[in-house]
This record gives sequence, structure tokens and C-alpha cells, in this order.
Amino acid sequence: MAYKCAKIPEVFSEICLASRTLEKCERIKKQIGRSMEIARVDADNRNEVTGLINSFKPDIVINVALPYQDISIMEACLETGVDYLDTANYEPPDDPKFCYKWQWDYHDRFKEKGILALLGCGFDPGVTNIFCAHAKKEHFDEIHYIDILDCNAGDHGYAFATNFNPEINIREVTAKGKFYENGEWKERDPLSVHKTFDFPSIGPREAYLMYHEEMESLVKNLPEIKRIRFWMTFSSSYLNHLKVLQNVGMTRIDPVEFEGMKIVPLKFLKAVLPDPASLGAIYKGKTCIGCLIEGIKDGENKKIYIYNISNHEACYEEVKAQAVSYTTGVPAMIGAMLMVTNVWRAKGVFNVEEFDPAPFMEKLNLYGLPWIEKEL
Repeated sequence: MAYKCAKIPEVFSEICLASRTLEKCERIKKQIGRSMEIARVDADNRNEVTGLINSFKPDIVINVALPYQDISIMEACLETGVDYLDTANYEPPDDPKFCYKWQWDYHDRFKEKGILALLGCGFDPGVTNIFCAHAKKEHFDEIHYIDILDCNAGDHGYAFATNFNPEINIREVTAKGKFYENGEWKERDPLSVHKTFDFPSIGPREAYLMYHEEMESLVKNLPEIKRIRFWMTFSSSYLNHLKVLQNVGMTRIDPVEFEGMKIVPLKFLKAVLPDPASLGAIYKGKTCIGCLIEGIKDGENKKIYIYNISNHEACYEEVKAQAVSYTTGVPAMIGAMLMVTNVWRAKGVFNVEEFDPAPFMEKLNLYGLPWIEKEL
């Protein structure tokens, strides 16, 4: 995300890159080769975030930290009167579930302050929501069925590694599958429902039913939906290793006693797994993420598929990151661009599908995430 913002100085004229680890900021700044401020900040500490915002005085805070930290950063933005954007919804550290309600409850406070909080502006959530809003605007009178399909067919050479923060990834994958159908949410055991999809430029892959946060906001903002599901592919190696890790207790999030101290097994596992940022240089292959959408137009049934294909090696060549990071960072930059240029403007807390999708769809093609649309 920082790379993409840095390439557009006419919009992002000044940048402050902040992290708990200052060395990470220094490395990124050196790789980008553009003048920017860097700072150390503990995003869990609202006072530290507030102090940094007051010092740098930005027009917007782009939050790509951990989901645990969404609320403290939103609180800091409220205190300083600065717009906010994130890529994933809030999740309590001690409870492996995520829900937009915690952030939606801030709507009135952001509205009274006269600022905008834009939630879930990565790829999924984010671009997938925009695809649905675009479909509703351009192709459907009513959308009845949505299947969100996320395939990473890349190969990083490790027997087991995660494409983003291992702690968040494993908590998400081991949660119960959940989907919306005929007015109610239904649950299934983790990874118990799966089917084969034929992904463009990739081929057949087994995809597993999961719960993902964009379904929650899409059900709210497209109330005519009869069913929405989210599917993600995993390699057999990933699933086998994950099963063993679960069986031996390494995915637990409750503290255990070890040599006179308390440790959280999942946090320890994160420490010994490969850093997702290190995968970019060795990743090969493609991702394909999109939405299969069915509904009614002029009284007739209609079905379309909107998707993006990204290449790990091409992403690394451009921004020194693998495609999973790239497809999250580019939409965050686009959303921030639309906010600071007042193309998207509102007061309160909103999800991306509540805005006009046209300028976002246009910029996806301009900034590295071209989309393809097919009627089926």
C-alpha cells in the first residue's frame, strides 16, 4: 500500500509510515526511495496514535494493522477529527470471531464529528463488495445469490506458511463456516463443506466454505439477497499441517504455562513460521478472486462472474510483495484516494458498497488490478 501511495505524489503529497517496529518502516522507506516520515507507534495505545496524528496532521489514517487494533485507531481519529480507512473488521484478541457491529456502533460519533470511517477496503472485503455494488448498478434490478470465490494458486515452496499474519489467518480458517440463506445465518463445522470450482487461468481447485466479513455488510446493504457464501482454496499440504497443529494444541489462543511463564500457543506458532513478507521473493503462480452473482434484470434471470487475476511474480517485481499483499494494498490506496479527493464523501461509518462503485472500478484498471466480467 505504501508503495502505491508513494507513486502518486499529486494525491499523497506527504506520507508518514508508522509501525510498532521502526526498522520495518526504515526498510520500506529505503526500498521506495521517496521522502517520507517514519514513526514508531503502538497501535494498541490510543494516546500514542493520537499523539502521532496531532504531530503529523494527516488528512486520513490508513489502517493496515491487525484487526485487534481497529477500535483504538478509530478512537484516535475521533479525538483528532481525521478520516479513517481499514481493510478488515474488528476482532477481539481473546475471542476468535469478527463482527462489524463494534465498528458500526461508531456511526453517530463519526457523523457528529463530521468525518468518514470507511470499513473493509482491501480486496475481500473491499473489491468483492465493489464488484457486487457494480453488478447491482449496471446489471441487476435485484441480486439474489452471491458466491465470493478466492483462489490462491501460488507456490512459495514451504510445506506450511500463511499469506498474511499467521495469527489472523489461522483464527479465520479454523472458525466455523457460516453463510446466509433465506433470511438467516447458518453454520457448518470448519472446512466441512467444499466443492470444486474451475478458476480462470488456473483451472479446477477445491474451495472451502468459510465465514468472511463482507457477507455481513452485503446482507445489510443489499437486503434482497437470498443467499451469500464465501469460498477459499487451500492446498492439501496446508490443510494437513493445519490439522496436526490443531490436534497438538498449537492453534489455541488461551495462555498456557511454560517454564514459569504464560504463552499463547498461536502467538508462539506465529513466531516460528515464515514471515509472510518474506514470501514475495519466492512466490510463483496466480490468484483469482471474484464474485459469481445471480439475480433478476427486467424480469429475466441473469448470472455474471466478475473477477481479477493477479500474478505473484509481477506483484513482487513492482512493489516487492506477493499478490495477497498487493491485492489488499491497492484497494486501500484507491479508497484513500477517493476520500481525500472528495469523490467519496460522507459523515459517519460506511462500507465501500454504500458508495458509487464506478470511480473505484475505473481505478482498479488503472492501478494494477484489472477486472474481467463475463455473463454466464
